[in-house]
Amino acid sequence: MSEIFSFHAHKLHILKWLIHLSLTLLTVTATSSSSHCGMAVTPSTSLLSFLQRLQQTAFEAFGASDFDPKTYVDMPLKFELSVTEDAFQKLPRNANGTVAVEDLKRFLEAYLGGAGDDLVYLQPHDFVREPEGFLPTVKHPQVRAWALQVHSLWKNLSRKVSAAVQAHPDLHTLLPLPGSVVIPGSRFREVYYWDSYWVIRGLIASKMYDTATAIVTNLISLVEQYGFVLNGARAYYTNRSQPPLLSAMVYEIYRTTGDLELVQRSLPALLKEYEFWNSDIHKVTILDAQGCTHTLNRYNAMWDKPRPESSIMDKAFASKFSSVSEKQQFYRELASAAESGWDFSTRWMRNPPNFTTLATTSVIPVDLNAFLLGMELNIAFFAKVAGDNSTAERFLENSDLRKKAINSVFWNANMQQWLDYWLGNTCEEVHVWKNGHQNQNVFASNFVPLWMKPFYSDTSLVGSVVESLKTSGLVRAAGVATSLTDSGQQWDFPNGWAPLQHMLVEGLLKSGLQEARSLAEEIAIGWVTTNYIVYKKTGLMHEKFDVEHCGEFGGGGEYVPQTGFGWSNGVVLAFLEEFGWPEDRNIEC
Repeated sequence: MSEIFSFHAHKLHILKWLIHLSLTLLTVTATSSSSHCGMAVTPSTSLLSFLQRLQQTAFEAFGASDFDPKTYVDMPLKFELSVTEDAFQKLPRNANGTVAVEDLKRFLEAYLGGAGDDLVYLQPHDFVREPEGFLPTVKHPQVRAWALQVHSLWKNLSRKVSAAVQAHPDLHTLLPLPGSVVIPGSRFREVYYWDSYWVIRGLIASKMYDTATAIVTNLISLVEQYGFVLNGARAYYTNRSQPPLLSAMVYEIYRTTGDLELVQRSLPALLKEYEFWNSDIHKVTILDAQGCTHTLNRYNAMWDKPRPESSIMDKAFASKFSSVSEKQQFYRELASAAESGWDFSTRWMRNPPNFTTLATTSVIPVDLNAFLLGMELNIAFFAKVAGDNSTAERFLENSDLRKKAINSVFWNANMQQWLDYWLGNTCEEVHVWKNGHQNQNVFASNFVPLWMKPFYSDTSLVGSVVESLKTSGLVRAAGVATSLTDSGQQWDFPNGWAPLQHMLVEGLLKSGLQEARSLAEEIAIGWVTTNYIVYKKTGLMHEKFDVEHCGEFGGGGEYVPQTGFGWSNGVVLAFLEEFGWPEDRNIEC
């Protein structure tokens, strides 16, 4: 989908970003007490190195206004890299080394394709304008008409990788994939890992099972090639993953379609992905207060340079660090925050809201470990379905150990929430648990374990957690806030995000408690309402929403608000399928 921003609104966004940048740089402190600990770094490619030089040249030529660095690393080459580089080197330059705007424009037109040109539109063969059995309990005529418009957006977001990428992969940062894809929208022109889970939930509501299965096939192909699912299907994402939800995608498709072949095909890839998440870079050993040893996991990207898609901003922040090693560690923290999906949030800052104190690798995150618990349970289930009882038993044991670890390290009895845990020196082989290292700040992620069966099936626990969520300050008029801190970062207050709404609502629902169901319905109704009002005002579905103000989309962060939008569409359709919308229920702020 196209997006239109007014010139003045965009200038205001850039101005806010620059002010935020200068304020955080003024208060810089050390990122973390940790060193690199011999962590792996994924090598870059000659193509990426060139595109980053092009990106810097474009920034100097065109200026900050309306500049998105990701555009330049998404551009495919029309000729071999050596030819393109040669022409780039021969561009006339001013005394200060810059290239004139018109010269650069001519070069771009002659030697590079447009960002996104290597994806082609695809009409999904399983799309039906109004599928049989679509949202049967949505009786309100306006809401039903809107739901059909959201359903039709799958056509707008469906793509396939062009044959040119397969033929000449060395000219593209886009990676070849075997199946059709559904992109999130706007600047996100490739398939993304954790977004795909909620896209698939929406596709299932839309009865588009083949399109959902094709997404999983693509992600499996990435595991087979790289050993893990990449953050997104671009060459510059090969250094990190994203929240591990592939097994959850397979589970939802199997639960709906009974596709046993998909389960059998996915199991080797899921075992491989599990090894990646339990490798040394992600694994942390904790000795708890009772003297028991637990293994948990953290985000830790294999990268210590500016992210190619955001290198202008990354270098600006890192410029405040004096040593190369400090800069490298900061770049690793940035990429690791991107691996978390929460890019960016005070959740990862040692001294919030100071952006330069990002220390993502020093955090053992509640939600990541809940996702891995889900992966263990899903692998056990798939192995049993496939007749591999020994693997099933092993993963049930792993899930039981992780449940105990989650309760021991994260659970806070006073707050009745699970809290992220801060590591001291990340290079220690065994970390001794200390009470003061739990992050006492309230984030929506503190409640994500409720999405997993071992927790939502514990009735007395759910009762306490429901009360804690109700009084946490997170539940607002238009959904659940990401945090209580208004930092200017997009994964903070007042923004609400579709995946967080869905995980909390579904966990509450699955508990079976009436009080939990009431809270779930309240959150879902507020979320659907704000999505509806914003759509009516703008004609677009948005990436994030302002939960403090019903009918407003979200802001903040390092890029302008995006539209499309994969996971927002998926969660709206999933909520409407679950709760319906009676004819006599108003939909207004």
